[in-house]
Amino acid sequence: MLQHAAGFIPYNAHALLRDFAFKIPYVIIVFMRKRIITSLILIVFCSLAYAETITLPQSRSTGQMSLEEAIYRRRSERSFLETPLNSTQISQLLWACQGITDPQWNFRSAPSAGSLYPLEIYAVDKTGVYHYLPLEHKLEVIVKGDKRQSLARAALAQTFVAEAPFIVIVSANYNKTRTKFGSRAERYVYIEAGTASENLLLQATALGLKTVCVGSFWDDVVAASMSLPPDHEPLLLIPIGYEKK
Repeated sequence: MLQHAAGFIPYNAHALLRDFAFKIPYVIIVFMRKRIITSLILIVFCSLAYAETITLPQSRSTGQMSLEEAIYRRRSERSFLETPLNSTQISQLLWACQGITDPQWNFRSAPSAGSLYPLEIYAVDKTGVYHYLPLEHKLEVIVKGDKRQSLARAALAQTFVAEAPFIVIVSANYNKTRTKFGSRAERYVYIEAGTASENLLLQATALGLKTVCVGSFWDDVVAASMSLPPDHEPLLLIPIGYEKK
């Protein structure tokens, strides 16, 4: 038996106190870990809820150039003026690529297997990197600052990518299509990327702009330098601008 000022305490009581003392750090760690996880979740939620966005001008469904003329005039171009595109042009280009054409059903400008819409469209100019939000017809700010040189290096040093005033990145989340179509998902995503890109090329032509499709780049470097989410895999880069004659 052990004795202290308050009297006698059985030995097993001291053992309980000792065990409790050893468990205190563990309890604190578990508690702090839960607090940290909760804080991280709140930070992510708040960042998503308060992400900076830019509202685009209303797109239009009629233009001055016919579809036939746009098909006839479309050519690939790799030499661009520095002249920036205005917000009306950007709005029309992104709408043609993945914009909403049926507000009731949220159908988009390009057909999608099962209406699953795996494509994610990003825009790059001298001011930053943006994610196109079709339902709101807005741009979500991803990165501020001119990242075109980084994109050109990722595209195997194709300098015209950095010279273009505006670049569209067509990326895809394959999981959206795999959930329904399994092993054929990749094929369906490629088909959708092709139709959406052709819409974009023809719209650019109708606006008096030049474009080219770039498929030669390091996927992982593009994704990292443009801060794309891990499940958004880049498929195409499409520089757009006025032709340098």
